[in-house]
Amino acid sequence: MSQATSSRFWLIRPFGERATQVFLGVLLAALVIVTVLHVAVPQGSPLHVNAYTVNLFGKYLSYALLAVAVDLVWGYLGILSLGHGAFFAIGGYAMGMYLMRQIGDRGTYGHPVLPDFMVFLNWESLPWYWQGFDMAWFAFAMVLLAPGLLALVFGFLAFRSRVTGVYLSIITQALTFALMLAFFRNEMGFGGNNGLTDFREILGFNLRSSDTRLGLFLASGVALALGYLLCRAVVTSKLGRVCVATRDAEARTRFIGYRVERFQLFVFVVSAMLAGVAGALYVPQVGIINPSEFSPLFSIEIVLWVALGGRATLYGAVIGAILVNYAKTVFTGVMPDAWLFALGGLFVLVTVLLPKGVAGLLHTRRRASMSDKTPHKEATA
Repeated sequence: MSQATSSRFWLIRPFGERATQVFLGVLLAALVIVTVLHVAVPQGSPLHVNAYTVNLFGKYLSYALLAVAVDLVWGYLGILSLGHGAFFAIGGYAMGMYLMRQIGDRGTYGHPVLPDFMVFLNWESLPWYWQGFDMAWFAFAMVLLAPGLLALVFGFLAFRSRVTGVYLSIITQALTFALMLAFFRNEMGFGGNNGLTDFREILGFNLRSSDTRLGLFLASGVALALGYLLCRAVVTSKLGRVCVATRDAEARTRFIGYRVERFQLFVFVVSAMLAGVAGALYVPQVGIINPSEFSPLFSIEIVLWVALGGRATLYGAVIGAILVNYAKTVFTGVMPDAWLFALGGLFVLVTVLLPKGVAGLLHTRRRASMSDKTPHKEATA
């Protein structure tokens, strides 16, 4: 097969990679096992997975997709974004606006159009930017377009000005902090400090139903698989090689004729849209979206997930997101005040002992085991 022909199939190239095959196999096995243990095993059995746990696993998977999005720009493009929580939150708000419109006259105040918080604040009509969110297709389109458009505008201005390194990280952090302050204001029309909550249904399905929660869990798993495949297709293509060259030597990449800012902008927008999808899957599973999701601390925590799992691997980001959030669930349940100390200790541990993360540790052990087998084979021969 010629190079021109093979380039047409860049989307299916990741299926030939062993790491992708293992990742998809493990993810599929996890989805099937949780589904079987939830549906087929009786509730009284110790093996039964209840609806709360299914919901928790779904939240972990949405976080994993967010981590993959961050790893795409940090691991392969060298952009340490401290503002991806903003794209996650915007996607979540787009989904939350749709879910609020689905309540209709079943709200506390019984208004057929205005959400309860707007009635409480004496709003007389629905703002123009809420129009259309009663339609699922429009809301789902906004889940992609709203964070994508923000990333496009921000990235165009930043990359065109050649802002890089720590300065770009600070600007991304300032972006999410500014959005957090804006969304805290009641005048913005997004629920202020309380955010959007009290959701009832999605696409006609009751959100409090265990079957709906299972469906959202499976949807999160499918979205993670598709997001992972898309990112692997990008990083294994010519575009991905240019991104890695930009990460390692941006000036040299510019010198040989590449318009680096265009590659940076494209990958940054794709990453933002994936983060928006993660936020949209997260909201119906936790039942609320508020300005705290814009917190710079949350964006920094996302970077820690990727660092722990191992950046520039994608599957390492998934491992890190699940491990850290599981630890957070345990710590906040047993010792709520100790979580921030544990998070700080984890950051030090990763920096000192695991600079390449869990994925790097696994790769090193795999290479060591292969090198141990090679002399044995030569001696046998």
